[in-house]
Amino acid sequence: MKHLAAYLLLTLGGNNSPSADDVKGVLGSVGIEADEDRLDKLISELEGKNLQELIAEGSGKLASVPSGGGGGGGGAGPAATGGGDAAAAAEEKPAKEEEKEESDEDMGFGLFD
Repeated sequence: MKHLAAYLLLTLGGNNSPSADDVKGVLGSVGIEADEDRLDKLISELEGKNLQELIAEGSGKLASVPSGGGGGGGGAGPAATGGGDAAAAAEEKPAKEEEKEESDEDMGFGLFD
C-alpha cells in the first residue's frame, strides 16, 4: 500500500510514469524502506496504463460488490392513531407528572434534600 501511495503522489506531482527509483526516493524521504519485489511488481503492472482510467474502472467494480451488513434498524415507536388523540395524550402526560411531584412535596421530604 505504501508503494502505491508513493506512486500516486508522484503522479499527482506531475510525473506520469514514475520509476522504481522515484518511488524509493519518496519512501526514503520519510524513512520507509521499499520492498523491491512489491515495488517491481507494482511498476510492471502499472507501466503504460492511465491511472485515471484504472481508478474509474475500479470504482465501477466496487459499486457492484455488496457491502451491506446484516444489522437491523432500530425499532420504531408506536404509531399514533389520530392527530387529535396524540395531542390529547401529550397534554395528559405532563399533568400526571405534575401530580406525582406534588405528592412528593406533601410528604415533607425530597429525593435530594
